[in-house]
Amino acid sequence: MKVVPLGAGQDVGRSCVLVTVGGKTIMFDCGMHMGYNDERRFPDFNYITTEGDFTSRIDAVVITHFHLDHCGALPHFTEQRGYHGPIYMTPPTKAICPILLEDYRKITVERKGETGFFTSQHIKDCMKKVVPLHLHETVWVDDELELRAYYAGHVLGAAMVYARCGNESVVYTGDYNMTPDRHLGAAWIDKVRPDVLITETTYGTTIRDSKRARERDFLEKVHSCVMRGGKVLIPCFALGRAQELCILIETYWERMGLTVPVYFSAGLTEKANRYYKLFINWTNQKVKESFVDRNPFDFKYIKPWNREYVDLPGPMVLFATPGMLHIGTSLEVFRKWAPDERNMLIMPGYCVAGTVGAKVLSGMKVVDIDQYTQVSVNIDVQNLSFSAHADAKGIMELIRQASPRNVVLVHGEKSRMTYLKSKIMSEFGCPCYDPANGELLEIQTGQDVRALMSDQLFRASWEKEQKKRQDSSVLGESTAPITQMPVRGVLLLGDGRRVPRLLDPSEFDLDAVPVVASGSGSNGDDDSGGALKDSTDETLSAGVLPTQHAQTSGSIVFRTRKVFDGPSLARRLGLMESETARIDVSKAALAAIRELLLLDPKTCPAGGDGESVDASVIAVGGSIRVSVPQSTEECDLPMVNISWAWEEEELATQTLAVINRVLG
Repeated sequence: MKVVPLGAGQDVGRSCVLVTVGGKTIMFDCGMHMGYNDERRFPDFNYITTEGDFTSRIDAVVITHFHLDHCGALPHFTEQRGYHGPIYMTPPTKAICPILLEDYRKITVERKGETGFFTSQHIKDCMKKVVPLHLHETVWVDDELELRAYYAGHVLGAAMVYARCGNESVVYTGDYNMTPDRHLGAAWIDKVRPDVLITETTYGTTIRDSKRARERDFLEKVHSCVMRGGKVLIPCFALGRAQELCILIETYWERMGLTVPVYFSAGLTEKANRYYKLFINWTNQKVKESFVDRNPFDFKYIKPWNREYVDLPGPMVLFATPGMLHIGTSLEVFRKWAPDERNMLIMPGYCVAGTVGAKVLSGMKVVDIDQYTQVSVNIDVQNLSFSAHADAKGIMELIRQASPRNVVLVHGEKSRMTYLKSKIMSEFGCPCYDPANGELLEIQTGQDVRALMSDQLFRASWEKEQKKRQDSSVLGESTAPITQMPVRGVLLLGDGRRVPRLLDPSEFDLDAVPVVASGSGSNGDDDSGGALKDSTDETLSAGVLPTQHAQTSGSIVFRTRKVFDGPSLARRLGLMESETARIDVSKAALAAIRELLLLDPKTCPAGGDGESVDASVIAVGGSIRVSVPQSTEECDLPMVNISWAWEEEELATQTLAVINRVLG
């Protein structure tokens, strides 16, 4: 398997990871970097090809959520660079993504005057290529490549994606949050055991304090600032942390009876309400239960922002987009409020290096807004993490859930990755990698074999595990429910047409496998012939007819027994009590099986209907034999014996189905 980060390799922003799984190439995310205003904002698509033929080289693009650092370059890639293949994203992401792209385009083109940027029509045309990806739904890109989405928390519609092709599989997490909040649930995934797990590491070295303590600290700081007459600026993205903090402020204002005005910029509260109503199933259980009686996103104390309010005297609280102070309303208001030491700036999320938000958090007292403008930073700067990213503890928990063989770290700073990498390798014992942008990572994947387990092997393994649990219980040891158990059997591999099978050793006749002397070939010399003769004799001794046996003498032979309820079958067949001796019931069962087999030309026994046949054996095809036990066999229960060669597995399955219908 090959993994190449085109963005987010030892960096945060511009997420774009190419993965080749089972010969198919997937692009996970296609974002832009918020710290650049030139061509560096986009991933280096020239790494894929310089000829522009992206569609033939990439089988699918998957977008995990609507944040611009994960989807911002998508219209550029599809409409300006020429990718025309399928794009997969969840329905909420498909609904919200074009709105954020259009807002960003307006700021970049209409306010900043940049040229060569993607247009509104480009965004529309790009969205026409999107295929919806619903939670837990398996979507087939083609005959070999499958995708499945899992809930990621983080923001509305965010998903982790499991991809499988052939014997290789990968999980790409995108951004996720393992802690539930006031409007979204926690991320989770099945134990899919992928060959590779690609996870974000934004907060890879952080272990957050309790959520309740953070909320209390946030509310106390906001309250103290407005009480001294200051203004509070809270930069946040329009959907996600904004709703989380608005619910928190709304509840606090109502409880404390405060009248200080609270605003939300850009009128996005109305849009947010619409999307949360439309995709209510993506929220947490508390929101779903209360949504019918009271919409928690219909805010009483939070009003739409007007740009004229920025110079009004007196205290106020403003939630302004975007969250990194790089463009838009949040940057405009920061310029006005930053020089006043009574005001407060609360940064609730992560800021990419190069943005104004990152510069302010680093402690700079004079910040360059653009090439013409500098701002003195006297405002009280507070960094209270309400980020919807998993912390170090959450990342380790997700790895534990998914149980991968290899881990790849992306979307994080190099220093944080180094620490987390060593911790993952020591705790889970699996290889861990942190490739840089443009660095090709080749991972050797093991060859898993999916096999059908026989009923007999499962029952034997289950009974053994239950006995082990019972023994532990007798000794006073606590026992958990059986969720996994060791199985030891004989694995018979297929040849491309047959599914491999895992059998109990008692079902597998090793003596029936011919031993060919070294150097012997198909010319029928004495050594080879002797080996085949020994195999044939052994097969005959087990009651298999010699008819047509030469065709399968070199085959692997299966044997099993079907024990049944004699009295119950006798009643169903209408036998008298005096006729229900064990052998009679078995022969009656054999006769009933023969009658049913005659109804289907595929399973019609040798000899057909009405011809002279051995009443104790049914022969189907070239190797399938159904018989009653010999008189020398010691057994107190009625039964029939079944054997078949590996080449006739499909026909044997049909025959066994008929036998099961008769015996019940």
